Amino acid sequence: MSLHSFKVTLLGTGTSQGIPMIACECEVCSSLDKRDNRLRCSVLLELNEKNYVIDAGPDFRYQMLREKVKDLEGVIFTHEHKDHIAGLDDVRPFNYLNNKDIDIYCSSLVEIALRREYHYAFSGDDYPGIPKLNLIPIDKDHSFTLKEGVRILPVELMHYKLPVLGFRIENFTYITDCKTISETEFEKLKGTEVLIINALREKEHISHLNLEEALKLIDKLRPKVAYLTHISHLFGTHEEIEKKLPENVFVAYDGLKITLK
Repeated sequence: MSLHSFKVTLLGTGTSQGIPMIACECEVCSSLDKRDNRLRCSVLLELNEKNYVIDAGPDFRYQMLREKVKDLEGVIFTHEHKDHIAGLDDVRPFNYLNNKDIDIYCSSLVEIALRREYHYAFSGDDYPGIPKLNLIPIDKDHSFTLKEGVRILPVELMHYKLPVLGFRIENFTYITDCKTISETEFEKLKGTEVLIINALREKEHISHLNLEEALKLIDKLRPKVAYLTHISHLFGTHEEIEKKLPENVFVAYDGLKITLK
């Protein structure tokens, strides 16, 4: 099914500790620029007027409230780290208010983590108050289709030694927690026109792209526009980072909305 409407909202653009970071008084954490306040990474996809989120981290509840999300079809997970799965229990209001289970699209590694962290949701005991989840397995070798008929192509990325998934929907691609990508998987990204990609900081990091690496990947892919996300307080302020970017690359910020159709 083709998309007649496609909107992306950046729910969170910060790294695992968010910005401001607890107990930190650096220039970035003390900034009065609202764009420097960054919740943990997640995006809201509005696909043909149906809502999905990629990742549900510890700020999920507030992100849903801030964006006034009234209905949710599913959660699509990139990987199992806590800053990407810690808010899943807060899908419960959607269970109750909309009288439906929430579809959970995840790899086998993420499923193991979810069954461990939310064991009560998978116990088989239909206890009142537990989240109602419908697990749907996905992997890098197969595209998957949402209930509305929208096709999503998973792309395997390496987060140091951990495989994580990025996602491509038509000419849009979302990448987070990436350090490297194989040539085979890179082929899946060709033709991307709008790219959201992680860029932790300027200094090299063992498991995340830094600014130089992210810009090299962007230059190789040549999207029309790219946005940097998963940003650390060590990177600098929003205003400072923007001065270092080419004209088609921008710093994402919480609440940024992108209309693709």
